[in-house]
Amino acid sequence: MKPVQIDKINNLFVVRDDLLPGGSKRRALTPMLEVLVERGWTEFVFGGPAEGYAQLALAHSSADVGAEGTYFVAKRKERHPHTIESAALGCNIIEVPHGRLNVVQARARAYCEETGAYFFPLGFDTPEYEAIMLQLVTESCRGVSPSETWSVAGSGLLTRCLQQAFPDIPHNAVRIGFQPKHGIAKLFTAPEQFKDSAVDPPPFPSCANYDAKAWRFIKENAKPDALFWNVGK
Repeated sequence: MKPVQIDKINNLFVVRDDLLPGGSKRRALTPMLEVLVERGWTEFVFGGPAEGYAQLALAHSSADVGAEGTYFVAKRKERHPHTIESAALGCNIIEVPHGRLNVVQARARAYCEETGAYFFPLGFDTPEYEAIMLQLVTESCRGVSPSETWSVAGSGLLTRCLQQAFPDIPHNAVRIGFQPKHGIAKLFTAPEQFKDSAVDPPPFPSCANYDAKAWRFIKENAKPDALFWNVGK
């Protein structure tokens, strides 16, 4: 897996995980799955939104370790491009008719109880995953001295890791859906609905319904030499 690339763009440090298929979540998920496979797990399950980037990380990481990935998602007339790509990578897609997110997750949990598969919560937000992500953030940003950090907060795990890696600078997070666990970060709220694309995206590839929604706030508020962690394309 190629190392993290950090570019200087518009006087900002930008983590370019749009350059890695599956993005930052894959970087942390693959080593976690390697450990879980060694412990005997063979199938990993996630329930999320149709637009969610986690399905791509799950698909890539499951393939990385030779395991089975299963993604529960609300059934749509046409599959989202992320879902189409995930299926093409070998991820099992289980569509839930009229499935709100809480229903989709309940179905995913029930499936794991029946089959013995491993269930991941939203954002892969577990202590084990957070520990790996913290190590990733710390090692990737070694030698970089940002004035502050910016990230999008789905679950809030990434900004919490940034806060631990850089305890002496300000942190900012952009909410794109439900209330995240964002630690001490100053929280901004994207005006777009989660399913909608960012109205004002950045000048580099960024997930339209996720990371890209931070850009409007970064342009207006970021200090010179701020660091923006771009999770995926």
